[in-house]
Amino acid sequence: MAQARLASCVPLPVDHKTLVNVIEKAKDWALMHGVGMRDRKQFSKDAIQIAPFVLLPSPFPRTEFNKAVELQPILNELMHKVAHDDEFLQHTLQNALQVDEFTANLYDIWVKVRDEGISQPVSLGMLRSDIMLESRCPHTENQCAKHTPYCSWKQVEINSIASGFGHLGPVSREIQSYILRQLGHGDLIKHMPENRALSGLCGGIIEAYDMYGVPSAVVLFVVEEVSYNICDQRFHEFEISEKRPDIQIFRKTLNEIYEETDLNDKKQLVLDGRPVAVVYYRSGYEPAQYPSQREWDARLRVERSNAIKCPSIHYQLAGTKKVQQALAAPGVLEKFMGPGGATSRVRDIFAGLYSLDFDENGERAVEMALADAERFVLKPQREGGGNNIYGPEIRDALTRMRHSRERAAYILMERILPPLVQGYVVRPGAPVPPPISDLVSELGIFGVIIGSKEKILHNKQVGHMLRTKLADANEGGVAAGLGALDSPYLLDL
Repeated sequence: MAQARLASCVPLPVDHKTLVNVIEKAKDWALMHGVGMRDRKQFSKDAIQIAPFVLLPSPFPRTEFNKAVELQPILNELMHKVAHDDEFLQHTLQNALQVDEFTANLYDIWVKVRDEGISQPVSLGMLRSDIMLESRCPHTENQCAKHTPYCSWKQVEINSIASGFGHLGPVSREIQSYILRQLGHGDLIKHMPENRALSGLCGGIIEAYDMYGVPSAVVLFVVEEVSYNICDQRFHEFEISEKRPDIQIFRKTLNEIYEETDLNDKKQLVLDGRPVAVVYYRSGYEPAQYPSQREWDARLRVERSNAIKCPSIHYQLAGTKKVQQALAAPGVLEKFMGPGGATSRVRDIFAGLYSLDFDENGERAVEMALADAERFVLKPQREGGGNNIYGPEIRDALTRMRHSRERAAYILMERILPPLVQGYVVRPGAPVPPPISDLVSELGIFGVIIGSKEKILHNKQVGHMLRTKLADANEGGVAAGLGALDSPYLLDL
């Protein structure tokens, strides 16, 4: 079927003079409220530019949004159980470990700290479940209880490390609310759901800090050598400092952690003479962030400590693509969740996911992809955007590695075809006004979970974010410059 289409919340096109005026106002509003990033081409710590944003909020069905919000605590608990199942992680990752050095290094650290004896059984999970509406309904009108251009949303992935946009998600609603008021459509703001992601995520860090129970302790943010997405990171610090002025926050790279921290005889990670209560990773999710052995040694030191990690290394392993694919296999969800309605609800959100291991199922998946590459996405064990393979490149990649063990480090996923909506994308340095473009969106739902293998102490959904991209673009990461900030406009269909 053809790709479905949803209508913009405001009739388009907007009058040229009005459009130019409101964009100029919105760009200034963005710079003055932290809707910004550092320029990758002309980097300066003294300057930020606007982050790309969609002028008007994008339509999203209210029933599907509510379903995603309600399901997030269930997904939190599922990920928590997966992260604490050593046998499942080992079995699921065994083939990828032989060909993916990065995943193998993470796993080796996990084995070392597990065999030594885990110093801190409590983990902090700040997760983001990314979803897209599926506009290809497999049902006929008579089969579907409420036939619309889609049947439901499907999960793209769950992010377990550096799940960003806790600030940029909520502030997207604020800038689009400002724009709607300037356009004389302030009455539409009530259809944009409240978003407290920043408060909820920072509340998780604060709760973990209090669980650690050492008043002199500090919080450590692990960051890249160069942070382009600085506003999103800093606003987490500002929020914590405002709520809890007694909590001191340090920002350190893995290399600085190697040079400036120690483990004492209590297994405390000591920085500047004070124990670290919580380690929050905004880096450490891709190979380039470990350029030498020093970074790996720093990661091992953190994992050996009794600091509460977000994420602990087994949580990061639970967020890999191979685990995502394994969870979709028959009977696996039941192992973690038991039979019942919750299991069925989670299974319904999975897109088709296929292993590329060297067995009958893997060969069948390769044949499917070679026969109709446009139906699929080829995903490696990587986070951070820009890593997936699409279209004809899938055929090229699988032809090249069909008889190589390298293919076991990938999974094959059915491509989701979301509905289109027309809109304006405002980008730094681009001509004003931008053209009307066909757009597609990806919704991220944030969850916070704290607990040990034996007991979950805290579990809730805390907010959302929406990323939107041009309909003909494959990748949609805002930090990578491919997507744009957005927020949902809920429709009653």
